[in-house]
Order: sequence, then structure tokens, then C-alpha cells
Amino acid sequence: MDLEGAAAGDAVAGAGGPSMPGEAPRRVTAPLHRPTASAVVKVDLPETLRYRLKNSLLGPPLVNERLSDERLGRPSALGVLAPDCISSSAYGTEEMLTVLIPFFGLAGFVLVVPITMAILGVLFFVTLSYLDVIAFYTKAGGAYVVARENFGARVAQVAAVALLIDYTVTVAVQTAAGTAALTSAAPRLLPYTVPITIGVILLLCYGNLRGIREAGKFFAFPTYFFIASLGLVVVTGYAKKIMGTLNVHAIPAHTAANPPVAIGTHPSGYLYGAAFIILLKSFANGGSSLTGLEAISNGVGAFREPTSQNARQTLVIMSSVLGFLVLGVTLLAHWTHAVPFESGSPTVVSQEVTYVLGTGPAGKFLFYVVQFATMLILYTGGNTSFNGFPFLANFVAEDSYLPKQLTRRGHRLAFSNGIIVLTVVALGLILATGARLSALVALYAIGVFTGFAMAGSGMIKHHLTARGPKWRRGVVVNAISAFLTALIVLIFATVKFNEGAWVVVIVGPLMYFGLIRLHRQYTVEDEQLEEGAAEAAEAPVLTRHTVIVLVDRLDMATARALQYARTLHPDELRAVHFALDPQASQQLEEEWRRLGLSDLPLDIQECEDRRLTRAALELAAETVADRKTELTILLPRRIFASGWQRVLHDNTAETIATAVGHIEHVNATVVPYQLSGGWWSNRREWRRKSELISPSPHGQRSADKAADRDRAARALSHREAFGDRARGAIPIGDVQWRQRVRVAGKVRSVRVQPRAGTSNLECQLADDSGMLLLVFQGRRRIPGIQPGARLVVEGMVGDWARRQAILNPDYELIAGPEAALEPS
Repeated sequence: MDLEGAAAGDAVAGAGGPSMPGEAPRRVTAPLHRPTASAVVKVDLPETLRYRLKNSLLGPPLVNERLSDERLGRPSALGVLAPDCISSSAYGTEEMLTVLIPFFGLAGFVLVVPITMAILGVLFFVTLSYLDVIAFYTKAGGAYVVARENFGARVAQVAAVALLIDYTVTVAVQTAAGTAALTSAAPRLLPYTVPITIGVILLLCYGNLRGIREAGKFFAFPTYFFIASLGLVVVTGYAKKIMGTLNVHAIPAHTAANPPVAIGTHPSGYLYGAAFIILLKSFANGGSSLTGLEAISNGVGAFREPTSQNARQTLVIMSSVLGFLVLGVTLLAHWTHAVPFESGSPTVVSQEVTYVLGTGPAGKFLFYVVQFATMLILYTGGNTSFNGFPFLANFVAEDSYLPKQLTRRGHRLAFSNGIIVLTVVALGLILATGARLSALVALYAIGVFTGFAMAGSGMIKHHLTARGPKWRRGVVVNAISAFLTALIVLIFATVKFNEGAWVVVIVGPLMYFGLIRLHRQYTVEDEQLEEGAAEAAEAPVLTRHTVIVLVDRLDMATARALQYARTLHPDELRAVHFALDPQASQQLEEEWRRLGLSDLPLDIQECEDRRLTRAALELAAETVADRKTELTILLPRRIFASGWQRVLHDNTAETIATAVGHIEHVNATVVPYQLSGGWWSNRREWRRKSELISPSPHGQRSADKAADRDRAARALSHREAFGDRARGAIPIGDVQWRQRVRVAGKVRSVRVQPRAGTSNLECQLADDSGMLLLVFQGRRRIPGIQPGARLVVEGMVGDWARRQAILNPDYELIAGPEAALEPS
């Protein structure tokens, strides 16, 4: 249809130019009407109790556009993504000493230093490897994305399994270590270790369900607080050592219920064949200090532009801080002989704080400050997993290796299902191990070091394939990193097998094959749905359409189904009742006649074995047996307001619908009828309707104030969304026909409309006042113009299909949904 002007002979076109490329503007006659902009209809639908409760607990929902505002600068990113990595300095040295001291005795304080230096060497090469990863892969996902791009999706599932296990165990390890720091400062809380740890995990879950920005604000402070406090202890310890005032200390006072680890008394321990195994165990335990190093790569999408540069700089800072603190804690333990305890409390770090800062008033105060900082960062270190696990699960689910439910963003833009799954599994680990750190560490590092090895191997393949600048250097660095981290995985799986590593060694392959099996199922389903879809959509329509309404009893639900059946205008309409109870069937028949439903005969069919589903199947098969009939079966269903009401009734309609759906050309439609929730719900509904009919003056004033606040909030949101670029724009609801206007709004819908031998892109632009049609002639797609995009458009308002429209408008794309929905 041509765009119509205001009077005969007037040429009207959109601001974008003529109606077709290379064609002169058309001259059209005046329309018989003056179209107006479509109003935005506000439907007042009551929210469910579940949704209102979610709003109360989590806050109002966030729209997709807010994702673009959830980017982090370097300081914020370090605070949000580094707690897991940096906090491991609080227990890495202790885990090494826990293995060394019982076997080598006091010599363990000497051996811990070279082992730490070896771990720092691994840290150096892994950092170089991940700097390389971030330079080439700026999308969140880390080792999984690297392995998928270079080895394919199936091999990448090895990295997926490793990282999923690591993220899960990280939550348990970090919170258990945080509770150990707490009980070191308050020993009376030791019996409540498990309840405290569970409470912290639930708090982390709640904070992340509220959304990315809220989690970032909450978790950034402890990182810097811990770095400053523990850094102060390390620097003070160095100063005292230089001045000769830092001495070896005796084992602190303890009880029989909480002894220190046994101190070995084997002077010839170096000669034992088992000594090498003990050293490997210690090295493996100390490797847990590097967990969390992958967090920057996995969350690179959360950084502000320039993404790669900011992420690389943050990784260097994080690795440097980690190396400084790990080496400092190890040297202080070497100089003071801080001994680990079997229960994990008091911790080695807490003893070092006492030895370095003293037991005076200032020393005691600083002791509690450091313990508080350590507790905070260990607890919040679990937040790294709450950032990484949901995004990784989203990537894997998008590749159809995990359930699709993990790809959905929740109420506050977080991947809520992934957060909940992580919380449940972490709670299970805490309950199974009693929140004992030594029992959890055995499960810990295998996953993350497998991820390190996969990332390094993937980058080797990338450099060998791309052969870009300095590719040989990249191959060497990543080869060293991959070798070292794969060696640590092998060490962990061997020397820690009996201490719990067997769980990961067994569960890991089972998870891998489970992901492969799930992907195969998704592939089979997709093939079934896609095969022949085009032919089926264009298949000839059957000549006859029959509609059958299954009638159980005559009530409002059945009446609604009969009313809907008449709107389908079938060739044949039947009401069928299966006779399970002769007396009830006779009563139904009498009521049918009494109500005068003679235009629709009621078929009463025998169902002697009382198998409703089987009877419905036979009826459907008989109806379509001629291969010329399309059958629609309508099943009335009563929808109940509350859960206890639903328990009182069965789901026969869904069962029948599922069964008859297997027959070709048989379609089952459940026609719902909503019942109220009883007397109290009816009373509340009556009061609500009464207020709408005759509102009180006070209620009206409150409603007016609420409406004013709502309008002000919408206006503020509109200004924030468009800024100065919407200057001069008028509300869409105020546009006038045959007027050149400038409007701003969000694309509500988009469609390609074939017309006159060409295809036009039509989209609805909406603001809070109305909707306006935009028509781009001869265009099937325009990059960036899709549902959710914000546009400022300018052009002449005319008529298109009896609706106000702008043909080929000038437009400016303010923001598109692609940027908003990019994983961060």
C-alpha cells in the first residue's frame, strides 16, 4: 500500500527518500481517515504471590539493557574477581606444612621454602599463558572457549568438567577456610563450624541472585582490606627479621581435643623412599595457592573497554600480589615455626600475626583486624565461583551439553539456575566433609589445573595454526605452562588418591560421558524437529476439520471449551462424554437437554474398562482413519489458584493430550478455566473491584500520587536511556498525521512483510505514550534494528495499512540488544 498524503496531488514520502530505490516519489490521493498513533495499552494483571515475594527479597527486576552498565574497571574487577586467588595465600602454606611437619619434623620449615619457590615458578608460567589467552580471546569462558575453538566442542567438555568441579569445590574450600579464620579468633565458635559455613554459602547465593552490580559492591572491599592487613604483617615481619627481633616460637597452648599436627621425629627421613612422595604431596597441596588464577580470563567480558588491555593489567597485578603474599607467609612460617593444627584452628596465619605483631593491646587489636580481613576475603573468595560457574554453565548449555535451563537469565539478570545449582552442590560438600579444609583440598586443585593445562594446550594449537607475530614465543610459554600444570594434575591424582582425589578421578569421567550423552539427545531431538519441517509447513491442507470437545461434566470450564470450539468454525463439531458411571452420564444428558443445547448433540460413548486415555486414543484414530480429516480435541481444564487445591484434582487433560498427540493429524488443545482461591480470594477480588468502581478520595489521591511517581520515573528512565541525542524528540502519542517529527523509543517488534513483489522491514517503535510503525522499503534486515534496540528517528508521518507510519525514516541507533546481552 502506498503512503498516503493529506490531499490529492501531494507527494509524501519518508525522510529516507523515495518509496523504492531509483523510483520517483509517488503521488497519492487523500485518505478517507486520519490515522493516529497506536496507544500503549496498560493491562492491570495481578502478580502472583511468588513473584511479589521475589520482588521483596531480590528487588525489582532488571531489564536486559542494564547488562551494558554492569562493566567493571580495573580496581573494581580486581576486587570482584581476585578474592579466590589472593585469599589462597591464607592457607596455601599451611596445607604444605600439614604434610611436611608430621614426616620431616622441624626440617619441614626448611623444605617449605624451596617448594614455595617451585610453586611461584608455576605461577609465573601460568600467568604468561593466561596473558596470551586474554590477548586472543576477549569473550568470557577462559579455558573452555580456548579448548572449544582449537580442539572442538567434545574435547572442550574435558575443560568444562574440570572447571565445573573446581568452581563447586572452591565455594566449599573458601567458606570452610573462612570459618577456620573465624574460629581462630573466637575458639568458642569451633563446634558451630558447619552451621556457620552453611550460612555464609547461603548469604553468597543471595548476594549473587540480586545481580552483578550488587555482588561487586559487596565483595570488592574485602580484597583490598585483606591485601593491606596481611601485607602489613608481612612487611613488619621482614623488618623485624632484618633487625633480629623475629624469633622461633614454641607450639602455642592447645587442648587434647584440638592438638597440633604430629611433629615427625625421623632424623633419617630424607633417606626414606616415601620422602619423595611426601614432597610431592606438599607440592600438590601448595598448588592450591594458584586456584582462582583463571578468574580474570573466565570473566574477561566483565571488563570495560579496552577489554583485553584492562584484563591483562589486572591479571599481572593479581599474580604479583599473590606471589608477594604466598612468599611472605611461607618465610614467616619458616622463621617463626608456626605449626598447623589438626582441626585447622588456630591457623598458621593467625599464629604468624601474633608472633609478628605481639600480644600487647595494639598487637591484639591488629590480630583481630587481620583475622577479620582474612575471614572476609576467604568467605568472599567463594564469590569468584558464583561469578564463573553460571557463565561457564551458560556457555556449555548453549553448546547443548548441559540443560537449556542454565542459559536463562533470572529476575536480576544473573543466571539464577546456575547459582542455585552451585549452592546446592557446595552445601552437599560441606555437609559430607564437616567443613574440614584438609578433606576438601584433596578435591580442589585437580579441576583448576586441568583447566590450566587445557588452556595452555589450546593456545599451542592456536599459535601453530595462526602463526601470528611472536608465535614461537607463544608456543614455548604455553608448552611449559601446559606441561607443568598437567604434571601437577598427575601428582594430585596419584599421591592424593586415597585422601579424596579418587572422587574427582571417578566423577570427572562420569560427568564427561554424561555431557556427551546429553548432547547426543539434544542432537537427536533437533534432527527430528528440523527434518522435513519446510515440506510439512507447505503440505496440502486436509479437506475436513473436525473438533471434538471431551465433556466430563457441564460447568463453566466445559462451557468455555464449547464457546472456543465454535470460534474454530469446523466442518463437524462434536461433544463426547465417556460413560464411566451410568448414573452420572444420565444426569449429564438430562442437564444437556434442560439447557437447550440441542444444536450440539452430546455423544455418550461406552468405556467399559474405565481407561479414559485408551478410549480417547481409539476415538481419535477412528476419526482420522480416512486420511482426509484434521482433528482437534479440546480438553477443558480447571486451573486452581493454590497448591493445596491442585492436590485435590488429577491431571487427566494433560495425560490425554500427551497420548493423542502421537497420532498423525490429531491436535490436542487444553482450554483452561481459572478458578478463584476460595472465600478469602473472592473477598479480596470484590474489594479490589469495588475500589476500581468507586474509589475513596484518599485512595484516589494515593493512586494519583503513584501515577505521578510512575510518570516521573519513566521520564527519568527515558532521559537516562537516550541522553542528549533525544533532544527535540516528542512523545510518540503526540505525533500528528502529515507532520515531520523526531521521536525516540524502543523497538517493540520486527517483521519482514512481503508486499507488491518486494519485502519490507516493518518495526514497531514504542515509548510510554504510544507506538509508531516504521517501514523500510526493500529491506529484509538492517543491522542493529531488532527487538530491544533504542532508536531516535525522524521523518514524515503518513498512513501505511491504515496505521500511522514513517516510511524510510532517518534513524540513529542508540543501543542494540547485542551489546546488552553479551555475557560478562
